[in-house]
Amino acid sequence: MLKPAQVVASIKKALPDAEVTVEDLSGGGDHFQVNVISTSFMGLSLIKQHQLVYGALQKELASEAIHALALNTSIPN
Repeated sequence: MLKPAQVVASIKKALPDAEVTVEDLSGGGDHFQVNVISTSFMGLSLIKQHQLVYGALQKELASEAIHALALNTSIPN
């Protein structure tokens, strides 16, 4: 079971400037809603933005510690 803080830490390791919020949707630590705001996304398509986050969570996704991930990404205003 993952804690939201662990998901935040993994994303911030790959995207240090990111503003990350994580909500455990199921209460079981494997279904998450993740919102990431980062300057690293500037000039990237939505697909490329999501790929950066998926890459940051590669270990958690491969081990199925994260079973479902609802993801929103954006650049700062």
